[in-house]
Amino acid sequence: MPASDQDVSIRVASVPTDHVYVRHLDPPDGPATVHRLPDPTSGGSAAGAPWWPPRVLEPDWLLENADRFDVVHVHFGYDAKSPEDLVRWTGVLRDLGTPLVLTVHDLRNPHHEDAALHDAQLEVLLEAADAVLTLTDGAAAEILRRHRRPARVVPHPHVVPLERVARPREPHDGFVVGVHCKSLRASMDPLPVVETLAEVVPTIPGGSLRVDVHTDVMTGTSPRSDARLVERLLALSADRRIDLAVHDFFTDDELFDYLGSLDVSVLPYRFGTHSGWLEACHDLGTTVVAPDCGHYADQRPVLLHRTGDPGALASAVRRAHAEGPLPRATVEGRRAERVELAATHEQVYRGVLARGVLACTS
Repeated sequence: MPASDQDVSIRVASVPTDHVYVRHLDPPDGPATVHRLPDPTSGGSAAGAPWWPPRVLEPDWLLENADRFDVVHVHFGYDAKSPEDLVRWTGVLRDLGTPLVLTVHDLRNPHHEDAALHDAQLEVLLEAADAVLTLTDGAAAEILRRHRRPARVVPHPHVVPLERVARPREPHDGFVVGVHCKSLRASMDPLPVVETLAEVVPTIPGGSLRVDVHTDVMTGTSPRSDARLVERLLALSADRRIDLAVHDFFTDDELFDYLGSLDVSVLPYRFGTHSGWLEACHDLGTTVVAPDCGHYADQRPVLLHRTGDPGALASAVRRAHAEGPLPRATVEGRRAERVELAATHEQVYRGVLARGVLACTS
């Protein structure tokens, strides 16, 4: 492909493609000059995640499909790959002369108790990448310090559809604070958060605390089920100190309805980096109270507290009530962000392709 020809579409094998973050890297209107291949499906794909496990990360797939893409762009999905697997895979890319772009979403894998594997995986990918992107200045500084690679900072695009971002918030009574335990990712430690909020929220005028948790946690079928958490949630619910909601995974519309019904969403994380949940809250006008363990405050406006500090958490929630909602995303701002993101990614892809051509001719 003549990389200098701006009219030629760039074919990207994205890992993955069918994810809201990646879909929103295209411009909101008009034709895109970047074409991302559909995710190759696998017989082992999980329900609701047809791109998992990502076949693009298999050396054989690269070799069999090398004429279909110009650039490979990894976002996530390499959880199950050993560092040795990734060394072999990046070696195939190098042999093919195909550039690798890496967006570092997570500096700590939210599904891993131990950081060592993800650190080693990142080290391989960062060493091999022809261009590195990340979402915040704080993450870029950490990547440079830990892995000695500069990273270009690009913002996280909107998560909620733009037509829904345009809707005014539905009014409701009181001051609703929410904590969602999901299926207890390794990065979560919700019980101390819930215990603190169960004390402070009732002291706020009109305050109520909603705690959501997936059915697998309450039935003990989640690999991370916590009997102590279940016992305390049931007890707090029986004492009417929390409104407990047990359900399966929300659909997107259900999730946006839920987030829009809250005044405050408290992130119950003990480690992390960035958050799509935070972006959805920003889209819907829901204030986020977040721990300082990641780069959430660099990502969007949040009320930050020291991780694991009950007093700081209580103060942040009281501040959310006293000061009112944080700034909400606008449709105009999100659309402009999409346009810039699309242009930036095209520039990055054309840059790595041009460098590849120069390397081959020098």
